[in-house]
Amino acid sequence: MKDKPFNLFGKEYKSRLIVGTGKYKTPDIMVNALEASGTEIVTVALRRVNLEGDSKTLLDYIDTERYTLLPNTAGCYTADEAIRVARLSREMGIGDLVKIEVLGDQKTLLPDVEELLKATRVLVKENFIVMAYTNDDVITAKKLEDLGVAAVMPLGAPIGSGLGILNYHNIRLILEAVKAPVIVDAGVGTASDITRAMELGIDGVLLNTGIACASDPVMMACAMKKACEAGRFAYLAGRIPKKAYASASTPIKDF
Repeated sequence: MKDKPFNLFGKEYKSRLIVGTGKYKTPDIMVNALEASGTEIVTVALRRVNLEGDSKTLLDYIDTERYTLLPNTAGCYTADEAIRVARLSREMGIGDLVKIEVLGDQKTLLPDVEELLKATRVLVKENFIVMAYTNDDVITAKKLEDLGVAAVMPLGAPIGSGLGILNYHNIRLILEAVKAPVIVDAGVGTASDITRAMELGIDGVLLNTGIACASDPVMMACAMKKACEAGRFAYLAGRIPKKAYASASTPIKDF
């Protein structure tokens, strides 16, 4: 089946999966899982990157010729923190692309919308390409689009919870409300979560824990890849309408 490319910040990608690099037991497992997932964009938490010393860092295991690096501000709880981390990423030479994540508290890891909007406003003015992790709220999504984000990233469920997509209705409303790419981020636990999300017509899915903490991360990464493709094809094909009553699969009359 033919599909239009996944166009993000002026670049085309074949894969609609964005995969994180945290929580893997070893760097080799991470490398193999990234390859099995088919991803072309990988996220890196800058607060976990050792910028000093001669020891290897996470970035040493990622082939930047093969993958687009998406640095993120994971672990930031204020706009000022997120802005500082994004600027550091630029100074490191990683580039202008950044996923902004400003959390509200350590228990739920839910976004602090007020601080998120504040950070986004500053970074967009500084010509960063901002992808914004937010809650599944239509109004916030529209405000982020008005600020000029490259993508709106509503959560499917709390980070690392594995609960899947908790509110499909809100994701549909966001898709109707914004023209920017919509990427579901956080909460994916298994392949069926990705399939159901993609069937809504979203542009992509970002996940980490669902792969990294699986019993077999490489096999799960392969499953996630196939699930993403299946969900996208199902969306493009157009599902049959739901009915209250049965409809015979064999017609009374011949064709």
